Amino acid sequence: MNSKQFNSFVLFLFLAILVLDQSTKLYVKTHFYIGEEVMVIPNWFRIAFTENPGAAFGMELGGNIGKYILSIFRILFSFFIVYILVRSIRERVHKGFTIAIALVLAGAIGNVIDGMFYGLFFSESIPFHMSTGHLVPFGHGYAGFLQGKVVDMLYFPIFNGFLPEWIPMCGGQPFTFFSPIFNIADSSITIGVVLLMLFMNKVDFSKK
Repeated sequence: MNSKQFNSFVLFLFLAILVLDQSTKLYVKTHFYIGEEVMVIPNWFRIAFTENPGAAFGMELGGNIGKYILSIFRILFSFFIVYILVRSIRERVHKGFTIAIALVLAGAIGNVIDGMFYGLFFSESIPFHMSTGHLVPFGHGYAGFLQGKVVDMLYFPIFNGFLPEWIPMCGGQPFTFFSPIFNIADSSITIGVVLLMLFMNKVDFSKK
């Protein structure tokens, strides 16, 4: 694969993840109510609609200020990743590193879109209320700019059991692996970070 073909592949990969991420979020937001689950693979994989006002895998920052800080950080981080990706392509560093950066960027922008715009053109999905979200006139949604919630839906409760009694504080408590609900953007970022750790030592921009 020559440089031009590889660059086209990286662009396709980035766009494919972004489109898939947003397509699944839009579908779930408009067809599922909060808390609704659909079993895909029994006892292993479910589509479970939830909304995350914070960081990846359900982690949160406090209040509106925390949300603004998180959204601005995501935007700045995305610009930084764009810079690294462009430089990686221009300087023809290791292809694995470039692919990893593209995966991280696609995931970051996927979640940035939710935070920036979903609150502006979607009605609110209310917990314990069996109604789906729907599009509303721009600016009349459930939250302001940068205050939107990230749509999550991928749930893999692969193992359910109890923690060993000998574990301090939480021994004997119910335990689920893997309990966080996430989305395609989160997955893309995670895979990208893993690949970055594998290929980081093969890249040295200072030599260029």
